[in-house]
Amino acid sequence: MSDKDIVDYAGDNAVVSWNGGICIHIGECGRAKGDLFIGGRQPWCNPDLATNEEVEEIVERCPTGALSVRIADGSYTETPDDQNTVHVSYNGPLFVRGDLDIAGAPADEAPGVQFRAALCRCGASKNKPFCDNSHEDIGFKDYGAVGERGDAQVTAGGSLSVTPAKNGPLLVKGNLTLISSGGRESWRGTQVALCRCGASENKPFCDGKHKAVDFQG
Repeated sequence: MSDKDIVDYAGDNAVVSWNGGICIHIGECGRAKGDLFIGGRQPWCNPDLATNEEVEEIVERCPTGALSVRIADGSYTETPDDQNTVHVSYNGPLFVRGDLDIAGAPADEAPGVQFRAALCRCGASKNKPFCDNSHEDIGFKDYGAVGERGDAQVTAGGSLSVTPAKNGPLLVKGNLTLISSGGRESWRGTQVALCRCGASENKPFCDGKHKAVDFQG
């Protein structure tokens, strides 16, 4: 990731930053109603064509943390969701939201990853631990069901630590709710190892297969 990946779109009252190094083009911004983001327009993003509240709301839709916003008068700072969640997507990444502390995350270049991130679970990303859409290239298939229940008594909120183990899983610590691809709140707990090699037979959980497939990352 380099400074060339970062583009600032400055308005009179707000500056929207886009980090292309972690964007996977989900389209929450481009499909948003209104004139803040218009594909093919130069500039693509114009903060002066939306209220500060609209800018904040649309930017926070971005599931990768690639988008962030600074309000000129200092009246706004993004805050984490009340609940730390990992959404296991259909044939895609882990979408993480909450009060995130991701080891090695480029918080200076992409402040949004303190609250929102898309993490690779197919094993093929060239930008680990972040997703780069390589799951599409390799035909990764996992429909995002979650079979285990965890601890229903876990409370919400607080810091969520995410550490990619060397050549191993994502080690997650903190209050957490896993959401299946169908939208069901499936598992709750405070500590879990999530597969990021793509080979586990108990996805999204690690089952040690990273050793058998010689996962590197």
